[in-house]
Parts: sequence; C-alpha cells; structure tokens
Amino acid sequence: MIQTQNLFSLFLETRQHTETLCKPLEIEDYVVQPIVDVSPPKWHLGHTTWFFEEFILKPHKPGYRLFHKDFAFVFNSYYETVGARVLRTDRGNLSRPGVTKVYDYRHYVTTELKEFLSTRDISEELQEVLLIGIHHEKQHQELLLTDIKYILGNNPLFPKYGDSLLENPTQSATPSWIPISEGVYEIGHTGNGFSYDNEGGRHKVYLHDSHIMNTLVTNRDYLQFMEAGGYEDHTLWHAEAWDWLQQNGIGKPMYWHSIGGQWHQYTLQGLQPLTKDAPVCHISYYEAFAYAQWKECRLPTEFEWETAQDQFNWGSRWEWTESAYLPYPGYEKPPGAIGEYNGKFMVNQKVLRGGSVATSPKHTRATYRNFFQTNLRWQFTGIRLAK
Repeated sequence: MIQTQNLFSLFLETRQHTETLCKPLEIEDYVVQPIVDVSPPKWHLGHTTWFFEEFILKPHKPGYRLFHKDFAFVFNSYYETVGARVLRTDRGNLSRPGVTKVYDYRHYVTTELKEFLSTRDISEELQEVLLIGIHHEKQHQELLLTDIKYILGNNPLFPKYGDSLLENPTQSATPSWIPISEGVYEIGHTGNGFSYDNEGGRHKVYLHDSHIMNTLVTNRDYLQFMEAGGYEDHTLWHAEAWDWLQQNGIGKPMYWHSIGGQWHQYTLQGLQPLTKDAPVCHISYYEAFAYAQWKECRLPTEFEWETAQDQFNWGSRWEWTESAYLPYPGYEKPPGAIGEYNGKFMVNQKVLRGGSVATSPKHTRATYRNFFQTNLRWQFTGIRLAK
C-alpha cells in the first residue's frame, strides 16, 4: 500500500489536474452532451467529487455535512447500491447546478477530505477506497478529454481546445513481427502497486506459437485499406458490424474530413492535415477486426499482448484485443457499491490494453484491462496486429 503522505499528495495532485484540464473551456462547453456516451464536463467534475463524498466522507468523517442534499442524485453514475440517479441520457439537461456551484462543491469536498486525512490515521481498508477514488478520477480525466474532443469536434467551427496534448506521435521503430513461443504464461497483476479488481487472480494461460507486431497500424496503412474498398467489402466484416456500417453511413475513422481532396483530422488543436505516419485513432473494434482481416492477420488476445508488451512501445492508443471482457479465474466482486465498479460490465465488451495519449499520469500498467462495446470509437483507440 502506498504511504499515507504520498497518498495525500497524490489525491491533491489528481484533484488539481482535473481542474487544469477544464481551464481552456468556455462556460457553455461545460453542459453539452451530444450523444449518450459523452457526459458534460460539468458532470465529470461533480461525479468525481461525489465519489469521495459518498464512499469516504459520509460513512467515515464524524459530523460530516453534505454540501447539497440533491447532489448524490445528480452525480451518481451507475451505482444501484447507493440510490436513485439522473439518467445518463439526461446529464446534458442539467443547466443547474451551475458551473460555479459545481466548483464550489469540488472545493468543499476537497477541503473536507484534506482535513479528514490530516487529523487522523486511516485504516488500510479506507486507504484502498481512497486510492480507488483517485484512480477513478484519473479515469474521468481521460474521459473529460475524449468527451471535450467529441463536443468540440462536432461543433461546425471545429474550435481549438489547446496545445497541452500531442495526439499524433509518430513511431520510431521499424515494423517487425515479435515471436511468441508456444507455452504456459502467467497473466494478471502482481506486486504492491495499485490495480483494479478485474486485473487480479493471476493465473496461467497456454499460448500457441504466434507473432505480434511491434508497431501500431498508422493512418497511412489505414488509408490503403480505405482506398482498396475495405468499407465496401462485406466479407471483411462481422454481420453485426456490416449492419452498423450501413445504418450509420460509416466509411472513415471518426474525426476524419476530406477537404479539397485532402484528408484532415480534427484534433484538440483544431482541424489539422492528417499525420499519415501517426497511429490510426478513434477506431471501433469492428473496424480494427475488418482491417486485420484485410491484412490476412488478426487482433492479439489480451494474453498475447500482456506476454509480449515489454518488447514494444505502448501507451499512445488503447489497443483493441480479440478477448472478451470476462472475469479471471477466482474473481470475486468486492462487497457493496465498490463491487459495481467492474464486475457488472463483464458482458458484450472487448478488452483494450495499453493506454493512450489522453491517459492520466501514474495510471497505466501492463495488466490494465480497459473495456468498451465493439461499436464505440470516441476513445483514443487503435490497432496492433497479430498472426
């Protein structure tokens, strides 16, 4: 377990970073919710605050007074255990409480928690809840950036957010295949560092001889797929994915725009000419699978990825795997509301590995198991091939 003083510093650093991410926003940007998957920035600010209030201050700080009696209803996300909540689809309807009030809420809870942590020794169990709350906020920092990008990227003026994030780093390695030898490998988190419950249950898996690419698929690579008619060839796609293409008119990655015969990409720096040597981004599992089919390859399993990850650079894109998001052997959901954090989502999702340019500092590790539905692509998701 991390030392209490370091935990305290990590808490303060994390709280400040969330607000730093919001500094470039106009007041109107805080409330917009273009689609159900995107939450308004104001809601993220409140929800990450509510987590600390609900799971630490309310049950553990003597005499704690709620900032506002309705904020648990407004800022609960999906925790059935702790009561009613505003429907996810309705978060953008919350013009009140105003942004200033939400910041007041943040500062109130941060101050109360600072006082709580500085005046008593807290149990190891409570330290674990605090650490989950910190990493929960780090998750929402990445969601903030991806949601802000969707909000601004669907504004007809394509406004610039800022220059703090280099979205399209190029890769220095020469593409080559990394062999994975047939055998038994151990998978899952080990050691004393932070991990989520879905990473636990270290266990053995058997892998066949295989290969995994040391680099990610680039925009240039993906353009070749598009120009070869990849979006028109039904043989490359799952039936469900083909229906998705037809119903939504999908024919290119999210945020790509053809202007005057040249491809451009909306980034948080605004609309930019496509960086062809950067890893392709904002790709659904459906598209990743079809591209792999076109290359006569496949996506790696999460076990192949974890086994080989120390032999390639990762962290610029969340990488789709061919693994369904399922519990490891011996997995048990923690009791109470914290048990709703991961286990209830282990159905109809694919595992992503690695991290992205938007992932917050001190929040990545080789065993991290992210997960999303197969059609989603507003996150910084990319493709690594295997065979």
